[in-house]
Amino acid sequence: MTELEHPPVEPAAPEVLAVDVGGSHVKMLLNGEIERRRFVSGPELTPGQMVKGVLDQTTDWKYGAVSVGVPAVVLGDRVVHEPVNLGDGWVGFDFDAAFGTPIKVLNDAAMQAFGSYAGGRMLFLGLGTGLGSTMIVDGIIEPMEVGHLPYRKGTYEDYVGERGRIRRGKKRWAKAVHEVIELLSAALEPEYVVLGGGNAKLLHELPQNVRLGHNEAAFLGGFKLWAPTIRTR
Repeated sequence: MTELEHPPVEPAAPEVLAVDVGGSHVKMLLNGEIERRRFVSGPELTPGQMVKGVLDQTTDWKYGAVSVGVPAVVLGDRVVHEPVNLGDGWVGFDFDAAFGTPIKVLNDAAMQAFGSYAGGRMLFLGLGTGLGSTMIVDGIIEPMEVGHLPYRKGTYEDYVGERGRIRRGKKRWAKAVHEVIELLSAALEPEYVVLGGGNAKLLHELPQNVRLGHNEAAFLGGFKLWAPTIRTR
């Protein structure tokens, strides 16, 4: 459990529980609370185990809606491809029934991107266990799956995800991150780029028009999903 110095709050949202499912931890925060809670995830984590872990750790929190960010392709609040860095059973899993409350499910990078969004055309890249990616254009969230596209002798994720950082070392990893930002910016033409994920803080120099996202942006994005006039695809 971690008490946040500046907890994110979305005044327009009701009592929302935001759950950020990552490759190493599942983190959760209730809108208006100052205490973030978490537990270990890992490559064997199933959606049922995730829900049980969340429910076990939030028995004293009351909420009427839940936002779940999952590192996978999500359409219509349903996971449509199994996450690469988690266990099986996510495709078609009924989160509404499991939580017993209204649910919004979104790609985890898209949820964090939405919490970091400041208008216009934004490219978000999540540097964590893998590589998350999202564009937000004039308030419309466009989740992407750039991480598994071919790049050099592998994929983008192979070079700028956690495996790439460990295998190639911090200096070469950082160089690859800069190159990926340049390539994607040239292709997608964002007005600015936000870097999130646990490894973003390891970059000591950032290209022009690139900034680091806040660690708690995923929670704010989850809260904002329940505010009015939100559009996603």
